[in-house]
This record gives sequence, C-alpha cells and structure tokens, in this order.
Amino acid sequence: MAKKTDTADGYDGIIIKKYANRRLYNTSSSSYITLDDLAKMVRDNVEFKVLDAKSSEDITHSILTQIIMDEEASGEQMLPVSFLRQLIGMYGNSMQGLMPSYLEASMENFRANQGKIREAFEKGMTANPIAAIHETNMAMMRAAAETFIPGAAAASKREQQKTDNSSAELDALREQMAAMQKKLDELGK
Repeated sequence: MAKKTDTADGYDGIIIKKYANRRLYNTSSSSYITLDDLAKMVRDNVEFKVLDAKSSEDITHSILTQIIMDEEASGEQMLPVSFLRQLIGMYGNSMQGLMPSYLEASMENFRANQGKIREAFEKGMTANPIAAIHETNMAMMRAAAETFIPGAAAASKREQQKTDNSSAELDALREQMAAMQKKLDELGK
C-alpha cells in the first residue's frame, strides 16, 4: 500500500495530480498512473484526492464519474437505465440537495447488508432481501424529506402507495434480483 501524503490543507491521503496532457501523477509513489489504477485504489479503500496540476482545483468527483462511465462502457452494466433517468431527473429538482446524502446512506446500508443478501441468495430464500433494503432506504428518504420540507411525508406516502401498487416495478426488482443471483453464482465459482 502506498504511503499517505500530508498536504498543506491538512488532507491525509494520497494526492493525485492531473496534468493538461490528461496524465495522472501519484505524488506518493512518484509515478504516472491510469484510471484503472485509481479504480483499483478505490476497491482497495485507498483514500486519494485528484487535483488539477495547474489550478490545484479538487477534481476527484469528475475523475470518479469518469471511472464509472468507463466501467459502464467496457463491462457489464451495473446502473439500470431507469435509475440513470431518475437520477438525471433529480437535477434541478427541489430534492436535489438531499440526494447525495440519501445515495451515500443507501450505499452504506447496502454494503452493511451485503453479507445477509449473499446468505439469503445462497439459502435460496424466497424473501426479497433487496426489497427490505429498499424499504429501509425509502424510510430514510422520507425522514430526511420531512426534516427539510414540512408536509413532504404526506406527499411521499402517496408516492409510496403508487409505487407499492406497481406490478411493473416488482417485475423489475425480480429481474434485478435474478441478475444479482447470476453474478453471485459466477463469483462463487
């Protein structure tokens, strides 16, 4: 594991500089790296920050987004089109400010329950562990919305009732669950 760099701004992680020629330079290892190297660092839980070499602007967000785009283009797609459409639809929406913390909490919840999900699939349980996580995520979102927007709970409840009655969404969840089962089966081999 690469050593950490302590910069003047107090950041205790690896600093990656991106130069105008699109090259990425790891200041900790004094070497040029690729987006694939950064993706591996993310998977290895290595903390890093990407700075524009000329302006020192933090461009980590755009680099991570670029890694996701490359992963989606070159491998099996993880992000369903419906999710991407909904995500894009949230830009400019009054709930846009809540989305980053909601998505972060949802991912943490998913990661925390990953072992339980795998175990449920291995046991062949008919219960839907993904649906349970979805319910937890929706409860978090409703609580956050009510905190910031009084009266949002009633609107959210009406939307939830519409969602609960949608057989199309249940079918989509079943398809996603089957796809996840297939991927887990492949990982287990």
